[in-house]
Amino acid sequence: MQNPSKTGVVKQVDSIQQQLTSYAGDLSYCGITAEAVHAAKLRTIDTLGALIGAFFGEPCWIARNLAAQMPYPNGATVIGTRMKTAPDLAAFINASTARYPELTDSYHWPGSSYGHPSDVVTPVFAAAEYARSSGRDFLTGIVLAYEVYLRISNVFHNNGFDHTNFCCLGTALAAGKLLGLSTEQLSHCVSMAVVPNVTLRQVRTDPLSMWKAVASGQAGRAGVFAAMLARAGMEGPHLPFEGKAGWCDHVAGGRFQLEKMGGSGTPFKILDTRFKLRPSSGEAQSTILAAEKVSPLRNLKDVKKITVELYKKAKLSKGTGAHQWNPDSREAADHSVPYLVAVTLMDGTVTLRSFNDARLWNPELRALMQKIEVTENEEFTRAYERRPVEHRTRITVLTFSGERLVGETGGDEDDFSMPKSDAQIEEKFRGLTEDMLGAKRANTILEKLWHLEDVKDVSEIPPLLLLH
Repeated sequence: MQNPSKTGVVKQVDSIQQQLTSYAGDLSYCGITAEAVHAAKLRTIDTLGALIGAFFGEPCWIARNLAAQMPYPNGATVIGTRMKTAPDLAAFINASTARYPELTDSYHWPGSSYGHPSDVVTPVFAAAEYARSSGRDFLTGIVLAYEVYLRISNVFHNNGFDHTNFCCLGTALAAGKLLGLSTEQLSHCVSMAVVPNVTLRQVRTDPLSMWKAVASGQAGRAGVFAAMLARAGMEGPHLPFEGKAGWCDHVAGGRFQLEKMGGSGTPFKILDTRFKLRPSSGEAQSTILAAEKVSPLRNLKDVKKITVELYKKAKLSKGTGAHQWNPDSREAADHSVPYLVAVTLMDGTVTLRSFNDARLWNPELRALMQKIEVTENEEFTRAYERRPVEHRTRITVLTFSGERLVGETGGDEDDFSMPKSDAQIEEKFRGLTEDMLGAKRANTILEKLWHLEDVKDVSEIPPLLLLH
């Protein structure tokens, strides 16, 4: 497709760019199912709860300290504070903070590139606050960002690049819509999200650093910034996906077509993500749930051997390599099956406190980790690779006294893939926020978020979350 631009240059628009732009322009609140609207509210509640719970994490205060040097009174709020900064910087800080505790939602679809689509929630909120959008417009933006993120994830098959690339693109389209971009501006916005912003999978490879969480914030920031640039009149590169040096051939690893997107009878993809109730990688959720069934162990010195049977992807990513038995940071520990099993067997479960320095370097925990063997169970691998997805894990504890303890999860009502109730998400939110906000304020926030469709201006929400 070719469109004339105001500079006189004929703008070339590729088919994927056109499909995304048209879909974003056409989507409206009244075209979204009640089920998808409710799903957007749930994920907003879940993400904001994670943000408050992680507020004092090291990368979070590093980012906030940077924002304090860049005030912007008419911008967007650094949630938890009275500070306002540029919308893209607010997106960076809030998304990084929400992502830090490994408690936001997760996506697994056979054949997809997986990911954490809730990374879009706070960047979209920053754009909505900046634009003084209504709750309905914000919810529409969330459903749109999820739709883009997950449809791209389903067709993207290059493991050298990170899933936060999908966050950048989904955020850009939602932010652009909230900022009132024209069709041509939205097309430029897509291009400026896709071409300059490519995150490498190295973010999540080898020993992990605090950038693991911050990558989500960087992607969200880039998406909001692309929308702001487009609104200011900036033009993006031509043919961002299908050009000879474009995203398809050099990032996605080949040409692809997007599936039909949500609406007009097609289910919205936001319904296909799953919530975490424990702070860890998605692939390790079933490990914790299985370990809980035989914990806490009363006599750790009597433990002879612990065998953890997993599906292949979980074993390779969270239970292979010497660094998994010697995590040296919070980021490494919440992605380590040996660590998560050991701390669960000692304490009964995993909480945010499971990663403080006292626990991380506990000699008794470190000794217990060395007794853990992680193996693939091929039956569990097959269960993970089909639909409906099953996250199955079996943990067997053998003791010197001859006792054999077995904990198993998956394939039933406690499977990580099972939807969570509103009550469970509320309980999780309260557990993460009440110590800092108090029960009364937590209830007030929940009441407001459950009725987001009635909010005239989302800028009234951040003051409810003020911590200091």
